[in-house]
Amino acid sequence: MDESTLQQAEQVLGYRFKNRELLEQTLTHASVSDSRLGSNERLEFLGDAILGQVICEMIFERYPKLLEGEMTKIKSSAVSRRTCAMIASSLGLDELLFLGKGMQSSDSLPSSLAAAVLESVIAGLHIDGGPEESRRFIVAHFRMVIERAARSGHQQNFKSVLQQHAQKLTQETPVYRVLDEKGPDHAKAFKIAVEMNGQRFEPAWGQSKKQAEQEAALNALTDLGVIESDDEGEPTVVGANDDSDLHQN
Repeated sequence: MDESTLQQAEQVLGYRFKNRELLEQTLTHASVSDSRLGSNERLEFLGDAILGQVICEMIFERYPKLLEGEMTKIKSSAVSRRTCAMIASSLGLDELLFLGKGMQSSDSLPSSLAAAVLESVIAGLHIDGGPEESRRFIVAHFRMVIERAARSGHQQNFKSVLQQHAQKLTQETPVYRVLDEKGPDHAKAFKIAVEMNGQRFEPAWGQSKKQAEQEAALNALTDLGVIESDDEGEPTVVGANDDSDLHQN
């Protein structure tokens, strides 16, 4: 990995790493590493835990009158793969990720890869700069996310919404087709499309079949006009009055 990439990453993160090898590891995907221990997988694991703790603390401090169930819904939305991928992409971290040739050949990378690199750099900041550095980064980029999640009050389950929409219109169950797979067994990504009523909708990539199905369902709902994006790019069910239909199971 060249020095210019590392410098760009530091500029995005707002932090100068003392351990340059650690920074490089945060940006190294398993598909290009000789050993999984040399990739960012372990850092992703740690970063996920750090992100969850800081988000919980932020919600606990910001909303002193909320009960556990309400705080859990906000946290689930704030730390979701979709949210992490959105933040990583907005910072350009996904473009700095060091990938194997098989992953590079894909027309569009799975959003889960962007989410993973965000978690790994959070761990890198924590190890190299201490808890205050990782918290600074998380607070800066997740404060508005938490406030939006608190306003919406739910985490959307797009497969559930599509299932209910299909039953109301045609009584037909949406079918999810795996169109392609890429990457090694330990870091495989899936391309899935929804078929319904004789129509195939735009496919989506995901690091798991479940995640790809959710993204594919969102594509279908968007194409059907059931879901629109608000001013901040967040998907919203048009005319939805009952949040219970949207809770993530």
